[in-house]
Amino acid sequence: MQIRPFCEADRPFLRTLFLASRKANWHWLDSSRWQLEDFDSTVLGETVLVVEQEGHRVGFAALLENDNFLHSLFVDPQHQGSGVGSALLKAVQARFTSTGALKCLLANKPAQAFYQRHGWQVIAQGESEQGEYVLMHYKLRP
Repeated sequence: MQIRPFCEADRPFLRTLFLASRKANWHWLDSSRWQLEDFDSTVLGETVLVVEQEGHRVGFAALLENDNFLHSLFVDPQHQGSGVGSALLKAVQARFTSTGALKCLLANKPAQAFYQRHGWQVIAQGESEQGEYVLMHYKLRP
């Protein structure tokens, strides 16, 4: 497994992965207006890390490095549960310079459990256009 920075050649596949992963995991939301190009606006201005396994792109994470904020972490539905997400999350956490933060949709219980297994803690709740979310923090270990 290799984790590397995004390059423009990744865009078509990551668009597809982003759409497929949201449809598979956010089943409680109306996906009728989701488009491949949603990936472009979601990661605009962010640092994107790509995971490759055996020459295939299987996930990505997008973060706002200056804010230590993990904005997106998506794994191909066929590779979920195989360690790809854990490896990607560790790579993101290694880039944090202070407490990391993310928002996770409240209805996305598997994702919340995933982050909590990796040391993230819920510190607040809020509401977004996709529904209620939890704000989670990850404290760097000294």
